[in-house]
Amino acid sequence: SMSQEQCCRSQLEKQACSDGLEFANVREECDSHAAENSTCEAQRFKTCCYCCLLGKAAQVQGQSCDPNPKLGHQCGIVFRSCCGKGPEGIDLSISDDAPKNQQVEISKEELDQEDPYLHDGCRGGGPCSQQCRDTGSSYVCSCFVGYQLQPDGITCEDINECITGTHSCGLGQTCVNTLGSFRCQRDTSCGTGYELTDDSRCKDIDECETGTHNCPPDFICQNTPGSFRCRPKLQCMSGFIQDALGNCIDINECLSTNTPCPAGQICINTDGSFTCQRISPSCGRGYHLNEDGTRCVDVDECSSPNQPCGEGHVCINAPGNYRCECKAGYTFDVISRTCIDINECRRYPGRLCAHKCENTPGSYYCTCTMGFKLSADGRSCEDLNECESNPCSQECANVYGSYQCYCRRGFQLSDIDGISCEDIDECALPTGGHICSFRCINIPGSFQCTCPSSGYRLAPNARNCQDIDECVAESHNCSFNETCFNIQGSFRCLSLECPENYRKSGDTVRLEKTDTIRCIKSCRPNDVNCVLDPVHTISHTVISLPTFREFTRPEEIIFLRAVTPTYPANQADIIFDITEGNLRDSFDIIKRYMDGMTVGVVRQVRPIVGPFHAILKLEMNYVMGGVVSHRNIVNVHIFVSEYWF
Repeated sequence: SMSQEQCCRSQLEKQACSDGLEFANVREECDSHAAENSTCEAQRFKTCCYCCLLGKAAQVQGQSCDPNPKLGHQCGIVFRSCCGKGPEGIDLSISDDAPKNQQVEISKEELDQEDPYLHDGCRGGGPCSQQCRDTGSSYVCSCFVGYQLQPDGITCEDINECITGTHSCGLGQTCVNTLGSFRCQRDTSCGTGYELTDDSRCKDIDECETGTHNCPPDFICQNTPGSFRCRPKLQCMSGFIQDALGNCIDINECLSTNTPCPAGQICINTDGSFTCQRISPSCGRGYHLNEDGTRCVDVDECSSPNQPCGEGHVCINAPGNYRCECKAGYTFDVISRTCIDINECRRYPGRLCAHKCENTPGSYYCTCTMGFKLSADGRSCEDLNECESNPCSQECANVYGSYQCYCRRGFQLSDIDGISCEDIDECALPTGGHICSFRCINIPGSFQCTCPSSGYRLAPNARNCQDIDECVAESHNCSFNETCFNIQGSFRCLSLECPENYRKSGDTVRLEKTDTIRCIKSCRPNDVNCVLDPVHTISHTVISLPTFREFTRPEEIIFLRAVTPTYPANQADIIFDITEGNLRDSFDIIKRYMDGMTVGVVRQVRPIVGPFHAILKLEMNYVMGGVVSHRNIVNVHIFVSEYWF
């Protein structure tokens, strides 16, 4: 039978494994064994022999006797037994935790009985990543459904059905790959009241079961496809209908298409029902039922105390009707059947009055627009001279139908009332800063210009300020030994004496904005040092400068003209320099050639806020052969005024 054949095969494989193990221990090799390799016993012999050699090699190299799990269960037992074999034979440890002195000896026959599948190549899964089938001489790897075997014959890789097109997703679904399979995902959502299932189908949500409905306590939830309904628990009686909130509303049976009452009767609705009532005779306009209600008789509208035609008008009765005889200025209205006023202003527009027509009951009257008054004829309008009532604060000019106020010089008409005159603040106008050179003071109807309290006076044009030359007017307080120098808005008393070996040259030279005193060298006889001194002149100059509020470029303030010496000028180099007093490097000096002359130009290069006083020491050197042969010194007294006009 099949079981006997399998039992016999297992015994043969055990014996072959034991022989292979013994062959490895004795020969230390496995290749010289002569046997037919195609038989199952020969393959099991070789497998156990090689596993034993691996264990012995691990023992020699001092490695661990724990086998690699990839060797399989049967090979691992042989590996461990040969690795731990001593001189007494094959030693197998029953448990990793057992003491060394409790090891027992197991024979080859017992080893084969311990693991009958020792020589199964697919034992423990074998080398295959998924499925393994032992063929006797070898093994064959295979993969699960949804995987494919790789070229190495061992590993398996997932098949992407979405790429290969082997999926079964329909229209409106997207294929999503998974390990070993795929799933179909719906492209669009299911919408309100539905949910997407695992198989990408739309399933109705039972809001009543899930408790997601909003039915009040007096209502019963009833599920519908994609939604739900709330049905009231309370049922209405006959003659009523239930609304969305569960309230019972009366049914008006009289409004139904099928009239519930017979002909000649009128339907009257009641709460939950209706009643039928007989119809009485209906009389036309101008008639009413008699006392017994059997026929219609004429109504005498003129006998009514309400006066249907209106007060003062005549009413004439007629069968089923009446007519009115209206007074002058009134007309009979057939719709309201009364006398109504005639609006003459609307009926005759522009023909009754020159300007405006005002209607009155039964008549009208004329009025004029502003600026006019009604003439004696009661229809025409004539101009009204408003200036006679002095409406303006200053001057008034009458114009046709109106008037115009205007103001005297220095005032302007108010934008608020157009009547009052307000003073014009000339000082506050956009050009007010240029009206006066110093300060503008507004006065009613005009303005006044003023100057600083001292040193200036108002010019004849009453706008500019003029500097007072205290030195010319002799209003200074300089002593006899001092020289008066005029500056903007003031003066200075300076005692400028010539040093030793120098004398003054004539009177003080007065130029525009400057005063100059020049000292010329005058040596005593036989004074060699004086003669050899290159300084020939020492000058004192006073200059008054303004405060430059908007300083954008250098200002040229002093011009030093070189005086030609006795020797030829083309052999000398003229050098200008500022040696003292140049505070914060506010000044510099440059050389320029003007009209055939060499000129030293002193420039202000930085703004200076007055009042300020500085003394610049300038030198003009004539250099020949690298030696200064002639030198002129100019001491410039610079006064910066706070104001400048």
